[in-house]
Amino acid sequence: MDHNIAKLRQDYNLRGLDEQDLAPNPFTQFKLWFDDVLSAEIIEPNAMLLSTVLNGRPSARVVLLKDLDQTGFTFFTNYESKKAREMESDPFVAITFFWKELERQVRIEGKIEKTTAQESSEYFAVRPRASQIGAWASAQSQHLENRAELEERTRLLEEKFEGAEVPRPLHWGGYRVIPNYFEFWQGRRSRLHDRLVYEKTDEGSWQIERLYP
Repeated sequence: MDHNIAKLRQDYNLRGLDEQDLAPNPFTQFKLWFDDVLSAEIIEPNAMLLSTVLNGRPSARVVLLKDLDQTGFTFFTNYESKKAREMESDPFVAITFFWKELERQVRIEGKIEKTTAQESSEYFAVRPRASQIGAWASAQSQHLENRAELEERTRLLEEKFEGAEVPRPLHWGGYRVIPNYFEFWQGRRSRLHDRLVYEKTDEGSWQIERLYP
């Protein structure tokens, strides 16, 4: 055992989380916590871990939340990427937010769906031009011989679109996670954390319960 790693620990003591503090709707509760994150000026507050499964084998990576409403959580990516292939095979995913500065975590489980082409194009239009070019240049998740090859592809695309708007590639767009489960986690002393869960019932309402830490 690496005792230097084993001794690493952080005791959480900022605040607790009680049932009476929760909004009846988990989207409302998430927005309240996300507003706290924005006020705290945390770097990349919208970073979330996206977990997918293919043939029983899990895979995870960090993506960026780009929209949120009462339907779900939206992010954008290459439709030919590894995660896209996994979601095509199995549409059930999980996303996790961890804001260590506030000692909070939110776990969300649900089903994925693609955004409309219009939604994808509207978001693509407001991306920085360099990011728009990058969406064309990157054959995401495919083998790349070396960095120079990517830089040359980028240079050629910059020349191709010089003086013109960069259109959205058809292989690039959005996904929306439609949740049926939320867990709000607040760190507490001695690992006795608060874990409060919203689970969607067959009738479409949200049932709240507390879990052991």
